[in-house]
Amino acid sequence: MNSNVETVNVKFDIVKLVLAVAFVITGIIGFYFFADQSILVRTIGLLVCVGISVVIALNTEKGRNLWGFFQNAQIEVRKVVWPTREETLQTTLIVIFVVILVAISLWLIDMFLGWSIRNLLGQGG
Repeated sequence: MNSNVETVNVKFDIVKLVLAVAFVITGIIGFYFFADQSILVRTIGLLVCVGISVVIALNTEKGRNLWGFFQNAQIEVRKVVWPTREETLQTTLIVIFVVILVAISLWLIDMFLGWSIRNLLGQGG
């Protein structure tokens, strides 16, 4: 009996998601269909359609899972220890220094390899 209830809920969730997508599509079509109206009115109508579709989608199992994911992500972001301005500046300067050092090294290797290839081919002066 439990699997029968889950099948009905899944089918009803699919209907809800299709309805939510239909609301968004209707809002987009309405936005362009009423091109002679004010952009403000059309934008408000589109936002209302998107809002309704979000409310419908959040009432599905996948929508509730997605909402829970965003809430957990927000909690995790609060736990992050952000670097201070001084730490950020020091790290940035180290990265810039290393990039310049690697660039100069690669340039010197390229010059040496170019010189050696020219000499091997007999084109060197």
